[in-house]
Amino acid sequence: MIALVDYGMGNLRSVEKALEKVGFNVLRTSDPSDLDKAKAIVVPGVGAFGDAIHNLEKLGLKDKIIKHIEDGKPYFGICLGLQILFEYGYEFGSHEGLGVIKGSVVRFDDRLNIKIPHMGWNQIWKKKDSKMFKDIEDGSY
Repeated sequence: MIALVDYGMGNLRSVEKALEKVGFNVLRTSDPSDLDKAKAIVVPGVGAFGDAIHNLEKLGLKDKIIKHIEDGKPYFGICLGLQILFEYGYEFGSHEGLGVIKGSVVRFDDRLNIKIPHMGWNQIWKKKDSKMFKDIEDGSY
């Protein structure tokens, strides 16, 4: 079972349907005990870094996610779900993250004059085989 973490932020329905489409058994949950039984955890996210960490702590999910990762089990973070793995985030203040990845999530320098977020089509190049990408060929969009 894959635990799709519901912490009040994220595009849960679309992620849940995508995972089911490729054959995964998905449990949408905000119950910390469900994470103990999960083979993998998926954390989507839309919103602010600090709010995400606050919600995870309030629901008792933060330490469970860290333990899951420390135990070597798969974790897939989408957008904010990836950002919170870092030690700190500086969106709307300074916030401590999960601390799994050394470093900080910082704002891009406005002087770089780059369009963020990047929205567009990109080619996929697989590094290794996985169930999720089994029907997608290298170079696909």
